[in-house]
Amino acid sequence: MTDDDATVAPTGHRPGKRPTINDVARVAGVSKKTVSRVINQSPFVREETRIRVTSVIADLGFTPDLQARGLAFRRSFLVGMIYDNPSPNYVVNMQQGVLDALRGSGLELVVHPCLRTAPTVVADIRTFVERQKLFGVILPPSMSEDERVIAVLRDLDCPYVRIASVSLDAAGSMLVTNDHLGAAEAGRHLADLGHRRIGFISGPALFRSSAERGGGFRRALAERGLTLDERYVAEGAYTFESGVDAARVLLALDPRPTAIFTGNDEMALGVFKVARDLGLEIPRDLSVVGYDDLPMASRVWPNLTSVRLPIRDMGRMAAERLLAPMRGLDPADLGQPEVLPSLVVRDSATAFKA
Repeated sequence: MTDDDATVAPTGHRPGKRPTINDVARVAGVSKKTVSRVINQSPFVREETRIRVTSVIADLGFTPDLQARGLAFRRSFLVGMIYDNPSPNYVVNMQQGVLDALRGSGLELVVHPCLRTAPTVVADIRTFVERQKLFGVILPPSMSEDERVIAVLRDLDCPYVRIASVSLDAAGSMLVTNDHLGAAEAGRHLADLGHRRIGFISGPALFRSSAERGGGFRRALAERGLTLDERYVAEGAYTFESGVDAARVLLALDPRPTAIFTGNDEMALGVFKVARDLGLEIPRDLSVVGYDDLPMASRVWPNLTSVRLPIRDMGRMAAERLLAPMRGLDPADLGQPEVLPSLVVRDSATAFKA
């Protein structure tokens, strides 16, 4: 025991000295960060903890330094959505879901599109979060997969929810979409229709969903005794244009594929365009299956068979998770919600006829 230790009063602060935030934290048995949250009236504190810290503050006669408090990182009434998804339909549906959850909460949505490969992306996100003093952040894929961004949010003590195809974080901060399950349904569907020469247009390699969807598709074909020929695999970018480019490559092969599965609906529409340009009729000459089941899937002709990922619901669920502390709930106690994709069979895929 040091002399300084010997002078500490049972209450946890030294007699004759103005109590500090460290004294409050020590007596209350919490971190300095928690005390700061209580002082700044953050909703992200359990009620029993708030009461205990408030009581200790009163007992010690602690008065926060107003100047320091003014400089503290205080929250606004803004929820940020940081994304790099190139599909505008995906982004709009996700935003709608977030807005569904925010309605009536007093919080507003602010979006921050970015390019994950940009050299300044992490610094730009830090500036965005600090400048807006965000209440919290929602991260769709693939920003949800970038640990550099997560490190920034943790450093800024900014709550977040990650949406990803696999679990990447604590249950309270995750929404898992199980992309491999949906892709497996697509693979089994095409195999059961009798297709053996099947093409696959993946999303960009940077997206974890690309690997998950590709892996699930391959495993399902293997279950049916089939192997995906790498000559019939092309990488897209989750955009219509990349679907066009990839389809031109695949449909120029001899023999060409009798069916193509695409990593999202945007690229499936690119396949539709190339097929039409080549005089091929869908599904008579080429079966096509997409992923996401965006509203466009039922608005094109023939209607697109697609794996349904409830994107709007995902945005709502992520935002509700972010708002849980405002409603007296601890996200860690809510478990880890999971989305189960499902195949919606329409008219763009049919049985193979030799």
